[in-house]
Amino acid sequence: MKTVTVVGSGIIGLTTAIALQEKGFQVMILAKECYEKTLSSKVGAIWFPFEIYPLEKANLWAAMSYQRYKKEARKKSGVTFIPFISAYTVKSNIDWIQQLPEGAVREATKEELPSGMRMGHVACVPLAEPPFYLPYLFQLFLDSGGTFRKQTITSIEVLSRLDDWVVNCTGLGAKILCNDDAMYPIRGQILRCAKLNTMSFADGTRKGNLCYVINRSEDAIIGGTDYKNDWNINTDMADTDLILNRLNGFNVSAEVPKIKEIVVGLRPGRTAVRFEFDPVHANLFHNYGHGGAGYTVAWGCATELATIMSSK
Repeated sequence: MKTVTVVGSGIIGLTTAIALQEKGFQVMILAKECYEKTLSSKVGAIWFPFEIYPLEKANLWAAMSYQRYKKEARKKSGVTFIPFISAYTVKSNIDWIQQLPEGAVREATKEELPSGMRMGHVACVPLAEPPFYLPYLFQLFLDSGGTFRKQTITSIEVLSRLDDWVVNCTGLGAKILCNDDAMYPIRGQILRCAKLNTMSFADGTRKGNLCYVINRSEDAIIGGTDYKNDWNINTDMADTDLILNRLNGFNVSAEVPKIKEIVVGLRPGRTAVRFEFDPVHANLFHNYGHGGAGYTVAWGCATELATIMSSK
């Protein structure tokens, strides 16, 4: 049996590991922290077309992930499908709607649109709630014969020597590990609140003014910020006020949201997702740089990667 070590235990690492197991590999996940301390545990985790590159591949990966989530939703996994309004303008790239099944997306009515939103699509999209979905994936990985070990990797040379085959899913950590100048942090601050009486939505049509609400089973995520090249991991009350003021502009709630937690995370931004074998270390495959679209494309990347690796 072929063996492979996946480095990283976030949504990209977990899905990659499971997809490789499904192709017959014996897999170990190695990471400096377990999944509950990764960025993936902090996010709203909805299938949403955050723009990442290469665009054509991202659309394909998103479509593949959507189909996988349909299967996951039939199990007690933490995956459900919810109606979600996505704002757009005449200049927006809406190619992503072509990736959805017939009947899964439609034009929003004026009555459905939050105040100030002129156009939007209503799509039935996957919501993978991290407090439930990540433990589900980790247990699935263990039950399929996987092993997990905590370890910090300090260089790409050490990384390449871990196993016969190695997959690098270290996210933002790859900036230093691989000396990758194309990587950069995207600072996101979000508010975990009591559920709101509104349809989940996102408006990213105005650069630097991202606003979204994701109603989950036990709470709501209100966001957010998307500051590029910002390494600050501390909460900022000015950003909290900014998020609430943006939400107030949409007039979706008569009450001030009841904040349960303020969360900050650094998304792994990159000029384009790195999805390739290393040019020097032939046994090392890179799968990182998914920005804010990790949950949207994770299963697509994992499935394609596992197919590539199984042919070697």
